[in-house]
Amino acid sequence: MTNSNDTQTAAATSSRKLTAISKDGKWKSFHAHAGLMQYLPSGMFFARAKVNGTVKRASLETDVFSTAKDRLRAKLKELREPKAEADTFAAGRIQFETETRNKHELSELSRVYRLRCVDRILRSWPGLDNKRVDTITKADCEAWAKRYADKYSAQFFNNSLNVLREILSLAGRGHDLNPAYKIKRRGIPRKQLDLPTAEQFNQILTEIETAGAVDEKDRADFTRFLAFSGCRLNEAKQATWQDVDSKKNELTIHCLKRRATSDEVRSRVIPIVPAMRQLLTRLHAERHPKPDDTICRVFVCRKPLVRACKRVGCVPLTHHSLRHLFATFCIEAGIDIPTVSRWLGHSDGGALAMRVYGHLRREHSQLMAQRVTFGALPEPDGVLQLAEAS
Repeated sequence: MTNSNDTQTAAATSSRKLTAISKDGKWKSFHAHAGLMQYLPSGMFFARAKVNGTVKRASLETDVFSTAKDRLRAKLKELREPKAEADTFAAGRIQFETETRNKHELSELSRVYRLRCVDRILRSWPGLDNKRVDTITKADCEAWAKRYADKYSAQFFNNSLNVLREILSLAGRGHDLNPAYKIKRRGIPRKQLDLPTAEQFNQILTEIETAGAVDEKDRADFTRFLAFSGCRLNEAKQATWQDVDSKKNELTIHCLKRRATSDEVRSRVIPIVPAMRQLLTRLHAERHPKPDDTICRVFVCRKPLVRACKRVGCVPLTHHSLRHLFATFCIEAGIDIPTVSRWLGHSDGGALAMRVYGHLRREHSQLMAQRVTFGALPEPDGVLQLAEAS
C-alpha cells in the first residue's frame, strides 16, 4: 500500500507544471514565483503585475534566473505603487539639498562636495530649475553632458551625473523614465605619475625658500610636512604638536575622509621618517610651541610650488602630488605596499595603492631578484647568456 501511495505522489508531482508557455511561444511564466516572466527570444526576465485591471510589465534587466528572483519583489512593489507626480527640477533639488544637509552618515567634505555638484549643474544648464522633469528628454541630458564633460574632469562629471539622476528621481522621474540614466559615465584614465627625483625635490624646496615672499620659509616647511608624512591637505591642517610622540617616534594623523556611520578609526598612527624627524626637531627648537599649536603655520603652497617646479624644470606639483611623492619614495625604499597603504590611511588593504603604485614594485622586483643567488656567484656583467638551440 505504501509503495502504491509513493508512486501516486511522484506521478502527481511530475505532472504538475512548474512553468507555462504563452500561446505565441514568447513568454514563460513561473508558478513558484508569481509575477516573474521570461521573454524567450532574448532570455530577459520581466516583472508582471495587474493594477486596477491594467496589466503592467517592467524589465528586471537581467537574463539570470537567480538575479531576477532577487529583483522581483522590489519591481512588483514599484509597479503596484502609484507613481509620484512629476514636479519641477527645483522641487527635487531642494529636497536633495535638504537630505544632503541632514544625512548624519555623510562626512562634512562629502556634504560640501555634493552641494558643489548641484551648483555646477545649475550653472551649466540655464533655466533647469524651472523645468518640469517630465519635459526633460534624453537629448537634453546628452547636450548638457557634452558641455559638462568638456569643462570638468571625468570624476567630477560622473559624480555630478549621479547627483542629477538622484534629483530627477526625487522630482518624480522613476528609474525607467529617468533620462539621466541613459547617459553613460565617463571612463577615468589611470594617472601617470611624473614626480621629481630626491635631488629635484630639494631644489624645489630651495626655490620656495628663496622666492622673496614674507612667509617663504613657512611655505617650504609646509611642503616638507606634506611630503614627509603623506597627509592629505585637510589632515595636515589638523596636525598639532600634541600629535607628535617623540619617544615612540610616531605621529598621529586625524582622518577626515570617513563616513560618520563608519566603524573605522578616526585617526592613524604613522612612524616618523628621518626627514620628518629633522623637520619637527628644527621647528620645535625655533618656535617652542604649545601642545595645541598647529605644526604648520600656513596651509597652502600651491603657487610657490608650481613656480619652483617650473624653475627646476619638472612637472608642476600639487598638494596631493606630495602625497604621491611620499608613497613613491617609501616603495622605492623597499617598503611593502600594504604597509604604505596603512600609512596613507587607506582602508582597502592596499588595493588602491597597488593600482596606483604597482608599477613601481615591478620595476623594483628586478633589482630585488638579483639578490637571489642560491649561493652561486652572480654573472660579472649581470646578463644571462642562453645557448642557442642547435
